[in-house]
Amino acid sequence: MGVAEGIRKHGFRKWYERELLGSHGWLVLALLSAIGLFAAFEGLTLSRSLDALVGNLAAILVCAVVGVFALRRYLQGLGQAESLAKQAVCAGCQTYGRFEVCAEEFGGEQLRVRCRHCRHEWTLNA
Repeated sequence: MGVAEGIRKHGFRKWYERELLGSHGWLVLALLSAIGLFAAFEGLTLSRSLDALVGNLAAILVCAVVGVFALRRYLQGLGQAESLAKQAVCAGCQTYGRFEVCAEEFGGEQLRVRCRHCRHEWTLNA
């Protein structure tokens, strides 16, 4: 679901909350993969057979890839949510997060929004 569609469906405040929760889910996955990475490194030092060595190397590779991917998704989602949150204040009446999406511009990179309180329009850079 895109940003505009999510805001239309849930409203900005609920969309923002969902984005933060989803981003923090990715952070939890990154932390769990870091724990798995440390455990695999410890297993690597204790491994005596070739099978155990290969298994631990594979675990290290998988945990590293998953951890980097999850951390990237966390930072990406958090950055997008925070960027839009900084722009969510109406310049007309200073109301935070009470707007409706009027149109998407430039392939969804900009959102034309209208305040529900005073009907002032402005552009959000997604």
